[in-house]
Amino acid sequence: MAKAYWIVHVEVNNEEAYKAYAVANPAIFKKFGAKFIVRSGKYECLEGNSRSRNVVIEFPDYATAVACYKSPEYQSNMKIRQANAITDLIIVEGYDGP
Repeated sequence: MAKAYWIVHVEVNNEEAYKAYAVANPAIFKKFGAKFIVRSGKYECLEGNSRSRNVVIEFPDYATAVACYKSPEYQSNMKIRQANAITDLIIVEGYDGP
């Protein structure tokens, strides 16, 4: 079964308030077997648009990635993010080969 990923581009507007969102995420993600693959870091946007932060989170499978996003824990924490950042977030199934 293919893994799945959250691919997230974030522009934080209020760093101090956003910290509460970032601090709560590890416990939520751990519950769903997720791990950070990319968490900010140096980048270069060669085409299209970008935001100042780029994040990739790996999940065991697509259903789990969606379940994490829809979970009461994440939905509650997401309100902090939405109040303090502009975000593009997609969930994509990984490629497991032919």
